[in-house]
Amino acid sequence: MTDGLLVVDKPTGMTSHDVVGRCRRIVGQKRIGHSGTLDPGATGVLLVALGRATRLIRFLEGLPKSYVGEVVLGSTTTTLDNEGAVTATFDMSSVTLDDVQTAATKFIGDILQVPPMVSALKVNGKRLHELARDGVEVERKPRPVTIHSINVAPTDDTAVFLLSATVSSGTYVRTLAADIGDALGGGAHLRNLRRTAIGSFTADRAVTLEALDAGFEQHVLVATDMVSHLDRIVAGGRVADDVAHGRHLDRALATGDGPWAVVDTAGELLAVYEPHTERELKAGVVIASG
Repeated sequence: MTDGLLVVDKPTGMTSHDVVGRCRRIVGQKRIGHSGTLDPGATGVLLVALGRATRLIRFLEGLPKSYVGEVVLGSTTTTLDNEGAVTATFDMSSVTLDDVQTAATKFIGDILQVPPMVSALKVNGKRLHELARDGVEVERKPRPVTIHSINVAPTDDTAVFLLSATVSSGTYVRTLAADIGDALGGGAHLRNLRRTAIGSFTADRAVTLEALDAGFEQHVLVATDMVSHLDRIVAGGRVADDVAHGRHLDRALATGDGPWAVVDTAGELLAVYEPHTERELKAGVVIASG
């Protein structure tokens, strides 16, 4: 079994689940999962974990994500992007770049965002996009998200603006585009969304499915790379043995608030530990075998 991480450049027209299925066939194993679902029409960074590294996916889910996309002023759609039916049109010909930048800046920081109906979120056990396909719209509670940064630039089309944003996990850029349009007194939708980064995993490190088909082994990152953003504990001797058996560790070994990537003296990942009591840490995921 291959253990590690693939930074995949998801093509348009495929679901994230489709990409995982393709990777299963390429790698030749079933134990594969992904972090950070992308809409079928979106492209860019998708993190695909292999083998035992799938147990580390939850430590990737809180990483900030960066995107670029085009905000199209003057029309709203059922899906908040260019794949849906137009629901309303607006004359926004007088809106300037400064206007869009001012409106976008108001969303920087901690905000509440209403998830779109066409999304994978579940309400009463059913995914929203399934309800939307049946013509059902349900109330969605606003969720707290964080917009870390936004930049707006012009394009050759005066009704289209290039949006670059870094946001917290769980943020919908489609919704952000629609909210910007609403803040400008009209409406907008998103097109050509591309995720350029998840944490330190940037698009220039991403590999196409065609390249993986030609030979995936050289593109597999080690498990330690998946938790490089965590505080680290170096374990040797008896401590390493305790880690391999999933035993509690002394809190004095760690600095910071956790979780902690526990590595051996060669830098290889043994486990991820989490807070337990004031004096002890507990094993969250053990990669080493005792």
